[in-house]
Amino acid sequence: MSNWKFLNEHRFQHSGYPQTDESWGFNGVFQFTIPGEARLIRCVASDGMGWKHVSVSFPHSKRSCPSWDLMCVVKDLFWEKTDVVIQYHPSDSDYINNHPGCLHLWQPTEAPIPVPPRILVGHPGMTIRDLKDLSDAELLAIRKSRTL
Repeated sequence: MSNWKFLNEHRFQHSGYPQTDESWGFNGVFQFTIPGEARLIRCVASDGMGWKHVSVSFPHSKRSCPSWDLMCVVKDLFWEKTDVVIQYHPSDSDYINNHPGCLHLWQPTEAPIPVPPRILVGHPGMTIRDLKDLSDAELLAIRKSRTL
């Protein structure tokens, strides 16, 4: 569930991004800490040109990238749990890296993001240990039953 109460309490006045009051909605700079992460987290959010975008970095650790778990927390702060949000790996010709320790979350505002069938992602309700304990025949049976 998005948490705009928390985010609005952590808007940060930054010289490059003056639009950091509540009246700017999704747009702004936000700085906060979360349990389990000692470093200060900075997010820069915008919602223009058909996209919602949040960049995530550590302002005092410029080369250290946010973890997957942290990106999930940030996603849940800015978006609803039912929203699909993505991280891109662009082609070499489109690659731009202005901040080596920064990762980005993206969501188009005018069209839904296509997602693969769940069975291509993994086996819902099963842990890696469950899967390791299955024989090849059992795994094949699970795959076949989920494609029917």
